[in-house]
Parts: sequence; structure tokens; C-alpha cells
Amino acid sequence: MKFKVLLIEDDASNMRVLKRVIGKANLDVVTANTLTEAKVIFENTSPEAYLCAVIDYTLPDAPGGEAIDYAIEAFIPAIVITGKIDEDIREHILSKPVVDYIPKQNAQMFEYLSRLLARLEKNKRIGVLIADDSRLSRNKMSSLLTRHNFTTYTASRAKQGLKILSENPSIKLMITDENMPDMSGVELVAEVRKLYDKDQLSIIGVSSDRSPSLLANFIKSGANDYLNKPYCHEEFFCRIVQNVEHIEQIEAIRKAANSDYLTGLPNRRHFFQQVDNTIRRGLSSMSMALIDLDNFKNINDSFGHDFGDAVLKEVARIIIRHFSRFHVSRFGGEEFCIFFPNIEQQHAVNLLNDFREAVANKLIKSKGVSHACTLSIGVTSKTKKTIESMLAIADAHLYEAKAQGRNCVIGDKENNRTSL
Repeated sequence: MKFKVLLIEDDASNMRVLKRVIGKANLDVVTANTLTEAKVIFENTSPEAYLCAVIDYTLPDAPGGEAIDYAIEAFIPAIVITGKIDEDIREHILSKPVVDYIPKQNAQMFEYLSRLLARLEKNKRIGVLIADDSRLSRNKMSSLLTRHNFTTYTASRAKQGLKILSENPSIKLMITDENMPDMSGVELVAEVRKLYDKDQLSIIGVSSDRSPSLLANFIKSGANDYLNKPYCHEEFFCRIVQNVEHIEQIEAIRKAANSDYLTGLPNRRHFFQQVDNTIRRGLSSMSMALIDLDNFKNINDSFGHDFGDAVLKEVARIIIRHFSRFHVSRFGGEEFCIFFPNIEQQHAVNLLNDFREAVANKLIKSKGVSHACTLSIGVTSKTKKTIESMLAIADAHLYEAKAQGRNCVIGDKENNRTSL
């Protein structure tokens, strides 16, 4: 679903620039010059269609920030831009449940808005756990986080928090108070760190106790950060975003290290690691398949390497559609590999044939070129001591598939050749 952003701004030059900024964030822009125009728009669209509203504080028919109240009443997150930066206006804006405010005089206004819009969209997929025995404190933090589109979970006991963590893998951040009935926040952090590393879950400790030793105890027990109560709106979100982005950066680094740069499939090294971990858990059966695109050199020579790349990407997409529940990899060049845990040979052959036919029937198009391709597959269920030994057998079957005319699957048993 592509979200919309409602932009309410009466200055024509600002409107043009803001439209470009929002459009670059891959969001649809709906514009209004006045609050009256915005109300007409709201009457004809659902609030759920909007990611947020970007609102000028001073409008011709709403000079005192009245448009902010209207957006909030319509349950649309509000980002306020203002040419006035005196403390009274700042406090007036922050007294309302807005996402943020941005002074127009700030040279980084447009860059900051772009990052904020991207953050609001990402936050819809991120969970935050609040562990605090104070209902007032939990509700306050939950309300602040909801403004930024986070999914929030709350716990009044540490053990309840541990249970919620285990049941909700979308949680990337935990905020815990020090004082709870069943264990302290420091103790909870230590328990959580037995289960989740810092690259899996960020933790912020909070407390009204300003003792330096408490801050040190939180950090030594595994917390990423610490926040004193009471805290201001802006500091709270700076800490939240900083810690969520830490997790995202680690995930991005891990993905880059584990993925093939062209297709996005797991690379050979990560594939071996995944398969090895799966085998160690014990399997009743297993199958390994090697896949090679037929005549791929001819495709590159005839249509160019850009089209060859398009073919590899399309085949990778078809692999994901057919084998997402198994371990897959681009092994290099035009070769792919699939490991089937707890799958007998004949079942694997049937699955691979469905995939082979899907590739053969796909007309791949890119930059004016259209071409169909086929592939050959070798598969084995003969389990040896190492992954490499299974690959060697699958590779021998793949060589046989090429020798028998390509576009077929060859397995361990005789007469297990299947083709179009």
C-alpha cells in the first residue's frame, strides 16, 4: 500500500519544494493551501490512507495552529513546520500530540523531513516493549510511540515482559523502568541479554533516580542507553530513533555480508552456515539440489550482460516464490542451490519440476528484449558426512542433466529424468 501525505502550506515556493521532498520518499502528496481546503479533502478520503500530515503552523484561516488540532482529531499524525521559532510557539506545538516540529529557518529542514517521513513508514513494522509498573508512565510512553507509528506492547511485571518478548519477534526495542515488583530493571536487562544480543534488541533503562551508579549498572548489565525521568518529548524520540536505527544498521550490515549483491539471495557462505545449523538439529531426511541456467553464456553474448543480470534476478524471484520455506542460495555465476530439510527425494523432484516448468514458461523482458530460458537440475538425497559430499553428488547429476539434453531434473535413481 502506497501511503499519502497531506501537505497544508500557503507559501507557493515552500509548497513546490516540500512536494518534491515527499515525492522522493515514494509517497503520494495531497495538497491544500488552507485549513478549509484540507477539511474538504478529509471529507472524501479515509484517514487510514495517510501516513501523516505536514502542516504549516500559520495559515490564512488558521493563524494559531488550528490545523494541527484538526489533523489530530482526524487521527492523522501531524508534523508541524513553522517560520516562528520563539519558545511560546514551541511549547504550544509540543503541548499537542504531534510527531515533531521543524523550524523553516533550519537549513536542514528538507533533509530532516525526508528522514522523518521514511522513519514513520518503517516504524509501522517495528514493535517496542515498555516494561514499567506505573500505568501512568506506560501510557505516556505508549502514547508518544504511537504518534510515530510504532506498535507498542506494555508490561507491568518483568516476567510478563519476557513472555511478550518471546511471542513478538517484531520487537526491536525494550524500555524498562528500574522499579518493578518481581525484579529490578537492571535484573530484567541481564535476563533479556541471556536471550537477545545487542544486535537483535536495543534496551533503554529509565528511572527517576539520578544516581550515577544506576546508569552504570544498567549499561554494565547490557542496556544500550539510559533516560532520566522526567524527560522532554524531543529527547525521548532522539533516544528511541538512535537505538532503533542501531538495530537497523546492524541488520543492514548482516544482510550485505550474507546476501548475493545481484539477486538478494543468501550467498554461498551464509548458505553453508544455515544448512550446517539445520543438520545439527537432526533430520529424518534431506535433499540437496544444484540448478544451472542452460546456455547462459549465449544469453550474455546475444543480449548483453544487463539482460543476463535481469534473467538471474527473475530466476531468483521465482526461486523465492517456490522455495521460501527452504534454504536457498546463489552459488555464483548462473548456478543456484537449494537444501530441503526433512524432504524425501521424490517430493524434492516434484517441487523442482514445478519450478523448472515455471522458469521455462516465463518470458523474461527487459529494456526491449524478450527471451525465455530453461535450466537443468541435479538433486540427491544421499546423506554423507559433509554438505560438500551431497553437493558433489548433486553436481554429478547436474552434469548428467546437461548431457541428456538440458531442461530436466536428474536424481539419485535411474529413470528419474523428467523434462518438458
